[in-house]
Amino acid sequence: MGATLDAITHPEGAGGAAFEPSLGTRFLIFPQPPFIPGYEKPEVVWIGASAGPILAGPSDSRMYVANPIEPKIPYASPNLPPYRGVLRPPAEPGPDGHFDHIGPDSPAFLSTHSFACARRVLDICESYVGHPIGWFFEPTVERLEIIPRIPHWENAQSGFGFLELGESEPETPTSYFALNFDAIAHEIGHLILLSELGILEGDGRGCDFFAYHESIADFISLLGLLQFDTAVDRLLRRTKGNLLLHNELDRFAELSDEKQLRSFNNSLKMRDVSGEVHDQSKPFAAALFDCLIEVYQSLLFERGLSDLNPKRFSDLRQQLAPALMDEAMRTSRSSYELRHFAAKAALEEARDIVGEAVMRSWAYLEPDSITFAAAAEAFLEASYRERGNAYLQQLEDCMRWRGIL
Repeated sequence: MGATLDAITHPEGAGGAAFEPSLGTRFLIFPQPPFIPGYEKPEVVWIGASAGPILAGPSDSRMYVANPIEPKIPYASPNLPPYRGVLRPPAEPGPDGHFDHIGPDSPAFLSTHSFACARRVLDICESYVGHPIGWFFEPTVERLEIIPRIPHWENAQSGFGFLELGESEPETPTSYFALNFDAIAHEIGHLILLSELGILEGDGRGCDFFAYHESIADFISLLGLLQFDTAVDRLLRRTKGNLLLHNELDRFAELSDEKQLRSFNNSLKMRDVSGEVHDQSKPFAAALFDCLIEVYQSLLFERGLSDLNPKRFSDLRQQLAPALMDEAMRTSRSSYELRHFAAKAALEEARDIVGEAVMRSWAYLEPDSITFAAAAEAFLEASYRERGNAYLQQLEDCMRWRGIL
């Protein structure tokens, strides 16, 4: 029996709501790689409509997916996008205009997942910066090209107009970097920082440009994880609100040829690290993590959700062993479930306060003269001018404890 005229002219009454482009487009994203317990199923997310409609590919006015049929050689100057080889058919939206009908078992999922992760990170950063972010490679390359899979290439890289994702060895259904939100967020973080902070005119000697890049790219990955509702729920319930316990929030796995797991929750100071770029980046990234925890703990205390006075929280954190810190927070742990959503609101507010200050600090920095000390001063300046003003002394203490100021 055919469809009725009413169902054709009023699709919202025929089994679901009509597609409203102004609300954005739905995708499925794994907040963490699906081999991590608790993250086996992807989460439905909305990608904003700021870049216009999202079409087959997926693609929009800011980026597009190109999925080669033949194994591709990773980009390196002077070989740059667009890819000129034969491509697989683009991922198509469903009849409702969304892409969340494409699940992990679909061959098109690597395309939709990598696109959605990249676009979500761009949306997040634009919301904190407060304006649209124009790519640094425009107008030479108009849009970011995403290559969702390069077989037998154990790396992920971003550069002048491209994001390329390989796969870890040995190959398994979960080995694709395109399924790792952390790796994609880290690479998009580099592109966003190049676009907002600018590009070096010199060789970077005498400044901390490259190490700062690694710190910020890692921290953008952390901020991105905190935008997933399921991830925030899980990590708070697993730790009973004590984020000083090791959890998925303080670990970052950069899936590249260096194959290292970096932890935000560490005691490293600037004097403890070498001159290697990734090692040098660790204290500043950890200091930003300290700031996030400081503000979160302060909000808990202000709202009567914790008995732990945060006035000298950074000192207390470094003096107490994890077991003693856990004991110090036990009064509130016993009734955690009764205050879960209040704690969740505090964490999300802390995330936004620190994330906003980090990204608005770029307005006070120059790429060729950036040092970690200058970056810390810029972060404090942005905090003073924004919502972080109430926690300014604590934020400064975090930077000083790490030896950055």
